Amino acid sequence: MNVQDLIRPTVKALKPYSSARDEYQGNSDNMVFLDANENPFENGVNRYPDPQQRTVKSLLSKIKGISQQNILLGNGSDEVLDLIYRAFCEPNQDNIITLPPTYGMYSVLANINAILIKCVQLDENFQPKVENILEIADSNSKLLFICSPNNPTGNSFETKSIERLIQEFKGIVVIDEAYIDFSNEDSWIIRLNEFPNLIVTQTLSKAYGMAGIRLGICYASEEIISVLNRIKPPYNVNELTQQKAILQLEQNKITKQQVQAILNERDVLVDKLSEIGFISKIYPSDANFILAKVDNATMRYNQLIEKGIVIRNRTTQPGCENCLRFTVGTPEENIILINTLKTIQ
Repeated sequence: MNVQDLIRPTVKALKPYSSARDEYQGNSDNMVFLDANENPFENGVNRYPDPQQRTVKSLLSKIKGISQQNILLGNGSDEVLDLIYRAFCEPNQDNIITLPPTYGMYSVLANINAILIKCVQLDENFQPKVENILEIADSNSKLLFICSPNNPTGNSFETKSIERLIQEFKGIVVIDEAYIDFSNEDSWIIRLNEFPNLIVTQTLSKAYGMAGIRLGICYASEEIISVLNRIKPPYNVNELTQQKAILQLEQNKITKQQVQAILNERDVLVDKLSEIGFISKIYPSDANFILAKVDNATMRYNQLIEKGIVIRNRTTQPGCENCLRFTVGTPEENIILINTLKTIQ
């Protein structure tokens, strides 16, 4: 596959904006910067941030075992996804394929960018219908979104199914791995070199506990990363976000400990939820949440709201009728949830 054939002509012809910090990339020690019209009085954030977030990427490179040239960072995963749309999808012409029930922003971003959405619902086990997906794809199908582990179902997709889709889909395959740190499955970033049309997105919002700083990560070939760098805003990741990310990534051991604690609590929560009379099914989870089928999702959701507990009602999602999604909280929060569920009728 030639990725160049998938890039929008206007993006190919684009001359990207060159910021002051892009033009000078040398050692900044003892340098006098009079190039960017900044306020010269030092306060920690008076200078523009590194537009390529080199220190953050260096830490991610070591943790993930992947070259910095294969990494792009964004203001949350939503910005990363939007850049992918703008790089590869021609408005009012191209289409994308989603696999509901899945993350809702894929469709929102498609609508914002005037891109047709084609949907192939997951099967009864929440696995992709590979034949149907490949059949519905046409020459204008530029992006296929695969969320694994999937939100809101929590399960990972079968490796063979994903592999075949990457090999046979004629566009870009985006695997959203927001919850991969909670799964026993390997990340697809270890196979980037095999597939020129593969993009893997991750985030610091879940396992790393950094939802408040909005930092999304894109892993792809150098060719794709260079295309996305051409169209990203020059300073899309601010200095405070970079500083907080660096501190957190330098404490990767703590992150691993927290992930294990969440996994332990997930197991406890599954056992306790199974004792609740109006919960009829608990779906397997590779994420930090649990999807459960109840007798009346809207009623149970409202009852919990009245008790001061906020969960997610997923009953309107395809295949998720009367399903609630419970995020795994602290041991104390989970006890409150279970005790409350036992009191409502």
